[in-house]
Amino acid sequence: MKKADEPEKDFNDYLLVKKMFDKGKAKWGFRTIQMNLPKKMNHKKIIRIMKKYHLFTKIRRVNPYKAIMKKSAEHRICENKLNREFKQSIPFKAFCTDITYIPFNHRFAYLSVIKDIADGEIVAWNLARHLKMDLVMNTVENMKNNANLTSFEDILIHSDQGFHYTNPEYIEAIKDLKMTQSMSRKGNCIDNAPIESFFGHLKDDVDYKSCKTFEQLYSLIAEYVRYYNNERRQWELKKMTPVGYRNHLLLRAG
Repeated sequence: MKKADEPEKDFNDYLLVKKMFDKGKAKWGFRTIQMNLPKKMNHKKIIRIMKKYHLFTKIRRVNPYKAIMKKSAEHRICENKLNREFKQSIPFKAFCTDITYIPFNHRFAYLSVIKDIADGEIVAWNLARHLKMDLVMNTVENMKNNANLTSFEDILIHSDQGFHYTNPEYIEAIKDLKMTQSMSRKGNCIDNAPIESFFGHLKDDVDYKSCKTFEQLYSLIAEYVRYYNNERRQWELKKMTPVGYRNHLLLRAG
């Protein structure tokens, strides 16, 4: 039986492993720790010690959306008709769309958004627990239900070459609305900069990590979209909100 003052087995080795673990800022795996230890230690022992003392390595998460972007043979891409022409002056003429993932309570939700490039207004969005096609198709339905949009004919809608946007179901839905589809060049996220800018603001402004349930996150996103469209003034919009700037542009055009 172990005496009360007897040091715990592995404790001295744990101190060595912990020193390297901290040196690597919790990003070093067992191989890197083994290479940097001042004395030889079996890799199985290092793994056992790390598990025993809960030394869990921080691993950069792979974007789950980008991980499914390989397309089947029936999927089609379109040319980049937007061609980074982000200085649009007429509302309801050019939209951009994309998906981002939002971590909360050790899970992910997926946010699909359609944004008017001219005024920055979010014209439609959808939040889901999954990346199935209805994430994007329901976003299109929400766009169709936008009271400010009476016709979709000749509106350009720009996206990346993601699985959803090359899918025949999405392509057919856009075609039925008589919209014009445009896609970024492969690997060029700058081609869709306006939507990336919105995602950046959202993740800076919204405390999404505090959400415990999907319903809480949904309410938080809904409130933020309302705030973003109607209250958040932006320098590039002449210090107006997206809705205010949209009305300004329509008045000037009329």
